[in-house]
Amino acid sequence: MHRTVRDWAPLALRLVIGFGFVYHGFPKLFSSAGHESFVGMLQMIGVPAPGLAAWVVGIVELVGGLALLAGAFVQLAAIPLIIDMLVAMFTVHLPQGFSFMNITGMTDSGPQFGMPGYEISLLYIGGLVTLMLGGAGALSVEEQMRSRRTA
Repeated sequence: MHRTVRDWAPLALRLVIGFGFVYHGFPKLFSSAGHESFVGMLQMIGVPAPGLAAWVVGIVELVGGLALLAGAFVQLAAIPLIIDMLVAMFTVHLPQGFSFMNITGMTDSGPQFGMPGYEISLLYIGGLVTLMLGGAGALSVEEQMRSRRTA
């Protein structure tokens, strides 16, 4: 099969975004400290049923991230991941402003950082929309399934 740059372009996006979601979803499910910390944060911002919400978010991020890494069901996986990012953006990051780097002060050892702004949420959403519209690309389960159907 002859591949073009367009076939390979989504691979980097899938790997970076997929890894990011797996990285953030894993401790919500498999680390008691990570899970309890996330439940506490959800409680602080007033999310109803924070214990259940923490499990749902962890599952969405981990399973969605793994789907992106594999290039399987990318369009379907992107929908709950976009919702996840929109909720995070509007409930946590929007009040912090745009910049992902929010310096709240200086100490003798250097800058002190606060909660990041919504810039990263927008980057994730933009990448997910791009994958939804452009497809999973090379080295994906979707490409393998498509080539088997045409063969």
